[in-house]
Amino acid sequence: MNSNYKLVIAILLYIILFGGSLYIYQVKLTNPVAHDKGYLLPVKIKNVTTAKEEKQLQNMVRHAADTGEKFSIAGMQHSQGGHTLYPNATMIDMKQYNDILDFDEKNKLITVQAGATWDDIQQYINPYGLAIKVSQSQNIFTVGGSISVNVHGRDIRNDSLIDTVQSFRLLTADGEVIQVSRTENAHLFPYVLGGYGLFGIILDVTLQLTDDELYVHENDQLYFTEYTEYFKRHVLKNDHVKMHLARISVAPHTFLEEMYVTNYTLAPNQENIESYNRLKGEPIVAFPKFFLGLSRYSDWGKNLFWDIQKKYMEKTNQKLETRNNVMRSDSTFMEYDSTSKVELLQEYFIPIDQFAPYINDVRNLLEAEEDFNLLNITIRYVEKNDHAVMSYAKDDMFALVLLINQGQSQQDIEETGRVIRKMIDITLEHGGSFYLPYYPYPTKEQLVAAYPLAEEFFAKKREFDPNERWMNLFYEEYGK
Repeated sequence: MNSNYKLVIAILLYIILFGGSLYIYQVKLTNPVAHDKGYLLPVKIKNVTTAKEEKQLQNMVRHAADTGEKFSIAGMQHSQGGHTLYPNATMIDMKQYNDILDFDEKNKLITVQAGATWDDIQQYINPYGLAIKVSQSQNIFTVGGSISVNVHGRDIRNDSLIDTVQSFRLLTADGEVIQVSRTENAHLFPYVLGGYGLFGIILDVTLQLTDDELYVHENDQLYFTEYTEYFKRHVLKNDHVKMHLARISVAPHTFLEEMYVTNYTLAPNQENIESYNRLKGEPIVAFPKFFLGLSRYSDWGKNLFWDIQKKYMEKTNQKLETRNNVMRSDSTFMEYDSTSKVELLQEYFIPIDQFAPYINDVRNLLEAEEDFNLLNITIRYVEKNDHAVMSYAKDDMFALVLLINQGQSQQDIEETGRVIRKMIDITLEHGGSFYLPYYPYPTKEQLVAAYPLAEEFFAKKREFDPNERWMNLFYEEYGK
């Protein structure tokens, strides 16, 4: 065999082996399988584009008028119902689009790009003695993502996030950038906030801030039938209580009966705030993660974990903490890696006077569902708010956030869905509603019952985006 023939054979082998690998790599790169944090909705998308500058995004959207390209919009992707995903669409990753654009210390306003996190804002404003008005308990989420689901948090004196937004700029499906506020393009304001990314890219947002404050943790233990009256008398009527958090037991020996509450009460000596206003980092979480892990696999572990939580509450009673630090995260505590299981959230909103009878009905349901692995229920308060079209708080509500451990198989998904739909029926019977950023277990009929303006919302989406340039699985499931 002469040298030229050997060279040809070598080139052919290289093309077959390495050229084929290169092709496969390119296919994987440009057609990745994407997940949100729920990991139950793997979607083969076209590609992922990192948002870097406004002109780049405008050009991409304008080009789509010729190509018919679809887009989904992603931040941290903690929404678990495919809100950031759509088959064969381009996912726009907003995390690097995160600059602080403007800060008005006097008027307590800040303007940030949508990919900025609440931590980014806290790091910037904390030296000025300012704090966020409304955000989730954790600060790891992007501002754009939080606005898209219209979050609420521990603060009981400020409503949902929509009420802290002064204005925002929106990139529309035709590539134009418009200013939206309560006076400019005001008709869009209540649709885009709580709009789940279906109306365009929120480019940047101007938010109203508030003063940082020093709080005292005041912890109490009580029985679930006492909670509504306790909350009305000791929390709502006490103007010094600024934030509130409760948990109800999921341990078998006190299942949905025992509770503990934490009230964040204004400290009498605010001059001491400088001794406490250094932003805390992540705490050491190995110990609580260990006991949470035990609770995943045994009733004994659930009982033990609840007892430890109660003792921890006693230990932290009268602890001093700033508002900014109360609104920072224990995010690594909730991290969970498993090849066969996932952990999902559900959230139900119940009128405060319906709390005790609602808990009784839920207990009757779940005690008969032995395979439903409920790990935690956190309770917050949300004042009635109808400022977003897809508002969840149609009355003064308690928000119950459930953490559920479940399998990934289709059978597991169907079984969990069956139980959750029963819980939603109970929720609706008590005049409640449910939050929409989670796995699409609810039926469309249940969604419309909880959100009477849902059809109007989806019709507005089609009117404003007739070519359905902005798409996600949530809209595909409920809005088409």
